[in-house]
Amino acid sequence: MSSTKNIFVFGEDSFNLEQMEALQEIEPYRFHPLFRAEEVKLGGRLPIEQLYEEALARLDRFEGSVDAIVGYWDFPVSTMLPLLRAPYAMPSPSLEALLKCEHKYWSRVEQKRAVPEYVPAFGVIDPFVDDYRDQVSLEYPFWIKPVKSVASMLGFRVASDEQLDEAIAAIRRDIHIMGRPFNDLLKFAHIPDEIAPIDGKHCVIEEIISEGDQCTLEGYVYHGEVVVYGVVDSLREGLHHSCFSRYQYPSKLPQPVKQEMAVACERFFKHIGFDNGPFNVEFFWNPETGAIRLLEVNPRISQSHCPLFRDVDGLSHHKVMIDLGLGRKPDFPQGVGTCRLAAKFMWRLHMEDGLVTHLPNREELEHIKRRFANVDFHFIAHEGQRLSDLKGQDSYSYEIANIYIGGNTEPELLDTYEEIKQAVALQVVPVG
Repeated sequence: MSSTKNIFVFGEDSFNLEQMEALQEIEPYRFHPLFRAEEVKLGGRLPIEQLYEEALARLDRFEGSVDAIVGYWDFPVSTMLPLLRAPYAMPSPSLEALLKCEHKYWSRVEQKRAVPEYVPAFGVIDPFVDDYRDQVSLEYPFWIKPVKSVASMLGFRVASDEQLDEAIAAIRRDIHIMGRPFNDLLKFAHIPDEIAPIDGKHCVIEEIISEGDQCTLEGYVYHGEVVVYGVVDSLREGLHHSCFSRYQYPSKLPQPVKQEMAVACERFFKHIGFDNGPFNVEFFWNPETGAIRLLEVNPRISQSHCPLFRDVDGLSHHKVMIDLGLGRKPDFPQGVGTCRLAAKFMWRLHMEDGLVTHLPNREELEHIKRRFANVDFHFIAHEGQRLSDLKGQDSYSYEIANIYIGGNTEPELLDTYEEIKQAVALQVVPVG
């Protein structure tokens, strides 16, 4: 048996750790937290430079071998990984290649060069200038969002001057939450002159491309080879269909459509020089016109999809992330799980604000899990919490819980989800 590998998880949390520890059945891994998720995600306690220095100090103090440094969260986790791996000469995408994915404007510029037929019209706005309307290069309606954002935070669909004014006011108020640390991280990178002025206090505007079916391709690049190992459907709900209701795997999209998307991914990642890292890329496909549009590129696995791969393919795709972190080609199974279909349901409330007055306790949750097979829970809201205090929410709803369900048919998944929501007996009181 091979020796135990020390895997440092930048931004560890218990839900993902439990899934990663299940991989110890096939190989001897030992996982070490390199900061907890709540310390490094949105609103974390340390400035970027201090976080970087403290992370390196913790790694340096470790007396054993540092075999891999991995992470599955968005900024700053995914973006900082190349900086933390560099002293150990670990294989990794470069910081600049990652930024060509995560910097929304820079990414669109590179997408336009590599795969122009899939890229919507876009532009850039400085929300802090008085004449921001004069910078608008698109017709209404369009989307506006910060150059760096997560979970659709501060993303708005605007259809008039009045709605643009409202969106700009909200963006001016809160863009610093992500923009300031993002700018701190940009100081570590070599950025071309045409991109450098567009920093974390800017916004991109984009042509609306929400018509049709949305999906995410999960894949990786290893020694220049681009591999897509799964396609997950993304179903939406709410005003403007702007909120995710569930992710479902495997995708129902036609194989030729998925293959065309995979080729687009290969062209893009080779163009930007991205290598030795995982990715997920979001697309829209319009079945009426056949048009494919590229929505977003993320240089990491989607931790949201991990239980889905576990149920359908037999292993969480944390394994892909770990294999790449160890410098080896991922060995990932297909279709050997206990379920034919799996979904992550995002339980959302569409209301102005509310107070959570009841959530199930641990005993109640265990009772529900015994009643339903292949079910996991992850609550985002807490009892006694106001919905408006939840962090990282989109502009149109509150995501209060994630419910993971495996099964064999789509109706089975949907029926189980509704039964679980009834069994949970959530109580939220509207507040003004």
